Amino acid sequence: MKNIDRMVGTISRGVRAPIIREGDNLPEIVVDCVLKASESANFEIQDKDVIAVTEAVVARAQGNYANVKDIAADVKEKFGDDTVGVIFPILSRNRFSICLKGIAMGCKKIVLMLSYPSDEVGNHLIDLDVMDEKNVNPWSDVLTEEKYRELFGYEKHVFTGVDYVEYYKQLIQEAGAEVEIIFANNPKAILSYTKSVLTCDIHTRQRTKRILKANGAEKVYALDDIMTKSINGSGYNDAYGLLGSNKATEDTVKLFPIKCEEVVTAIHNSMLKKTGKNVEVMVYGDGAFKDPVGKIWELADPVVSPAYTAGLEGTPNEVKLKYLADNDFADLSGNELKDAIKNYITEKDEKAASLKGTMVTQGTTPRRLTDLLGSLADLTSGSGDKGTPIIYIQGYFDNYAK
Repeated sequence: MKNIDRMVGTISRGVRAPIIREGDNLPEIVVDCVLKASESANFEIQDKDVIAVTEAVVARAQGNYANVKDIAADVKEKFGDDTVGVIFPILSRNRFSICLKGIAMGCKKIVLMLSYPSDEVGNHLIDLDVMDEKNVNPWSDVLTEEKYRELFGYEKHVFTGVDYVEYYKQLIQEAGAEVEIIFANNPKAILSYTKSVLTCDIHTRQRTKRILKANGAEKVYALDDIMTKSINGSGYNDAYGLLGSNKATEDTVKLFPIKCEEVVTAIHNSMLKKTGKNVEVMVYGDGAFKDPVGKIWELADPVVSPAYTAGLEGTPNEVKLKYLADNDFADLSGNELKDAIKNYITEKDEKAASLKGTMVTQGTTPRRLTDLLGSLADLTSGSGDKGTPIIYIQGYFDNYAK
């Protein structure tokens, strides 16, 4: 029989699943769907395949939801009747509007401080060229709402068509709180208005809290401090609070899932029992990538993956093929070049030594495996109506030598 080289590398498949409801046995459903997909699409389960399950269905199965009244009660408990500085929120109807509604219901007055020219994940309030034209320095200038309107008018988001300044203002007022809006990028700017601050940034929150506390803030909380325990029977997230939440209805949010380690372990063990294969498992949320047109950095969750099996720990230990071809083996071609590169990779794998810092790795992606796999899964599943909350990835840990 003719020996044919394998020509296919990594494959990412969306796996369809039923609509998940609270109380469903999610690990059982995931395993059943993967095995049925394997049969219908005619692929074999292999060691080091990866099952990625979107956080949304994990949270839904757990019934991990909170009402705006629950959020309001938690905020009221922490801040009392203080004027609260709500700073650095992202501009998102899905991610923040219902959280803001609950926060406002728990406050008498809010000073809303928006970063500019864009929020933390890249949603722009102000065109950079116009900002330069108006001679505004975003690192030092604090703008009132009146000054912002005078300079920049009533800009709407390029994709959503929403004027987020007006939208958030009305939302706070309709929730029963007084509101004042300012624009600044230095956390210390809010301290001229109030010493009680709820910082709503995601990936920079610890630095923001540190700066505020060092400069006289008296009460400082972040979104990961809100809804860390059940309020009147609500859902909660002890690690991330409101971070990673999504709008469910006009009065409820779906929180980031809890106890995800139990979910990935149950799926892994069931796959091992039913197939004899060591399949890695992860829960994923947003991918970590940036849109070059809309300028939006996708990662509005606190992490890409809240839980994963041990085999997904770490970063890739890969070499750049074109570097080897252009340098170490520049004098080779054809099968000689192919064999030399394969031998190099095989020796690298057998030594299992880290290549960090070596020239042969330059140009490879220096990111964690879970961030790379989570981004692949997020792009495969999409955010709309594909109906594939489970992603099955094969060949990810293969290389040119295998």
